[in-house]
Amino acid sequence: MLELIKYIVEQFAEDKANIEYRTEETDDAINVTVLLSDSDMGKVIGKQGKIAKALRTIVRAATPKDSKKYNVEITERSSEE
Repeated sequence: MLELIKYIVEQFAEDKANIEYRTEETDDAINVTVLLSDSDMGKVIGKQGKIAKALRTIVRAATPKDSKKYNVEITERSSEE
């Protein structure tokens, strides 16, 4: 599933070298955090969050029923990292 998320995010982001993906697994879900540079935030999230919402919908649809739920969060990469 992470490969699907990476593929979609990289279609919109321009600074592909500075994208970071962090995954955290809990009892009932897998949380994926996408860290982007400031210049790519608007491109990946889209107007009124439409691209981000579509990404979450695709991930939800591609997740098997007996699998853990995937949560996708898109955040800005801090300058210290």
